[in-house]
Formats: sequence, structure tokens, C-alpha cells
Amino acid sequence: MTALKISLENGKEAANKYAFGVAGVVIPQVIIAVVLTNYIAENPTILKTLEKAGIVIFLLLSYYFYNESKKGKIKVEITKSKMKNSFIVGITLSALNMFAIPFFCGVIVFLDVFNLFSFDIYPIIFFTIGSFIGSFYILFLYGKFAKIIQKKTGKLTKDINLILAILTGFVAVFTLLKFVV
Repeated sequence: MTALKISLENGKEAANKYAFGVAGVVIPQVIIAVVLTNYIAENPTILKTLEKAGIVIFLLLSYYFYNESKKGKIKVEITKSKMKNSFIVGITLSALNMFAIPFFCGVIVFLDVFNLFSFDIYPIIFFTIGSFIGSFYILFLYGKFAKIIQKKTGKLTKDINLILAILTGFVAVFTLLKFVV
């Protein structure tokens, strides 16, 4: 959403700089996720503790997304502003994103389950480069189609929040049942 806002307020070039800043921070996040995933795989007690903490986190996320889905469409008035450096904004916001490393850990575990990832140097390099390119490209597309997305965001945002509430609630209940059963 920040890429959309930057594109609408400052233009596509500023949105591209933002996207490049975000994608740049993805590189160390992916490397940390690889190291962390490998460590967790070797220490199963840590995994059990993380699963228990995850139940609480997913229940809280489910509650949050459900409340967000009940809110009405908020009309955002766009004013032209001259942001000093959207690249630095991208780096800062991406570095503060606490969900990136767990996300990449999840993707790595998912790929590893299907034997599509190994902890050798070349798969790590290709995964890192792919994550960089994918992050940049999706934010580039958000900036490119910002006006179209802005017109359709109200209902879409409400629906996405409800879907996320259901998904996070399902994950929490599934993980809880895994411990009970």
C-alpha cells in the first residue's frame, strides 16, 4: 500500500526507488531466514516453542483482520508531496517489517518439504536473487497500476481482511488441534 501511496503522491519514479529500497533489504532478510530455518530444523524443541507462540500470534492476527474487515471504505485524499528520498523510505520500512523473515522461513520450509530447496550455496543464491527480483517487480507493478488499484481498493481491502481473518484463525485452530490431538 505504501508503494501505491508513493506512486500516487510522488509519481512512478519515486515508487520505483521505493521498490528498489525494499527489495534491497530483502537480501539480508532471506539470508537470515535461511540460517534460521537451518538452525530450527536441527533443533526440534525450538520448533515446538515457536508453534505454541504462533497459536497466540495467529489468533491475535485473526482478531485484528476481522475488526479491519468490519470498517467501511475510507476515502483517501491524495495531495501532491515531494518526498525527499523514497529509496530510504523503502529501506527503512522494509527493515522494520517483522514478518519478512518468518515469511521466508515458511517458504523455505515449504520448498524443502517438496525437495525443491537445499541448504547448499547455489540454491540459496538463486532463492535470494529470485526474492529480490520478485519483491521489486510486485512493488513496481503496484506503482505502475496505482490509479487503477486505488479505484478498486475499498471493497477489495474489506474482503481481503475478512479472508485473512479466516485464514489466520484456521491456522491457529489447526496448530492448537495438532497439540491437543
